[in-house]
Amino acid sequence: MIDADISILGCGWLGRPLGRHLVAHGVHVRGSTTTPEKVDPLRGEGIEPYLLTLAPALAGENASAFFESPILVLNVPPSRSADDAEAYYCRQIDAVREAASDGAVEWILFASSTGVYPNVERTVTEADQPPGRPGALPGTRRSTGRAVLAAEERLMSDPSFATTVVRLGGLYGGDRHPGRFLAGRSGIGRPEAPVNLIHREDCVALLTTLLEQDVRDEVFNACADAHPTRQALYTRAAEVLGLDPPAFDASDSTTGKRVDSQKVKDRCGYQFRRPDPLADLEG
Repeated sequence: MIDADISILGCGWLGRPLGRHLVAHGVHVRGSTTTPEKVDPLRGEGIEPYLLTLAPALAGENASAFFESPILVLNVPPSRSADDAEAYYCRQIDAVREAASDGAVEWILFASSTGVYPNVERTVTEADQPPGRPGALPGTRRSTGRAVLAAEERLMSDPSFATTVVRLGGLYGGDRHPGRFLAGRSGIGRPEAPVNLIHREDCVALLTTLLEQDVRDEVFNACADAHPTRQALYTRAAEVLGLDPPAFDASDSTTGKRVDSQKVKDRCGYQFRRPDPLADLEG
């Protein structure tokens, strides 16, 4: 039972179905979009709509009212097109922090990414340290991964509110079918690397679980239990859609990280609805 208003900053592929789910359970939801055409559809689904942008400053009519909810779900990924993704994203996050502090926000639930972990050939958990700290994992991250990690640290170090970080794996479900991710491509590396995916159904259910249990000031990984290889998953996924399967470089024996999500199962009793992405293709 969630006895508080919730604002969802970013009612897109994930935020909108989360909002619908919360509304169906009696929660008053404020939801933001950057697209004027989506305002009325959000209202029609019972979500109080706000047209807001972060470019990188926060702008929009009546923006302060959006931050009158005690709980904010922050679901805004870094831009892949910005010249300096990390700096730009940090400015966006700082704009949200300021608005949250000025408003009534007591708790931010941040939809982060497993991209914060470097591409190491081992299992990674929430106990692995970010760069610059003792015991930090070696290896490189994409610019978006560095940006998200910096955002996590800015949010969690802000005393104005509690922050819970959920590091989501690769997102699939709905119009995001894994069969389209690599179909028809050739020379793809790391065929034996494990995939770290999570279905949208689990994203919504897991975030709802954290909200219902009021789990604050924690960091959680969120990936399906099973981690099939890239070659097995994406080949079969393309076949299911009738697309040309990807061709992998068999000479590349490197693998990659396997993201462990045991913590959220132990802490919250959560069980994944879609525990095996490969088996999910046959459903």
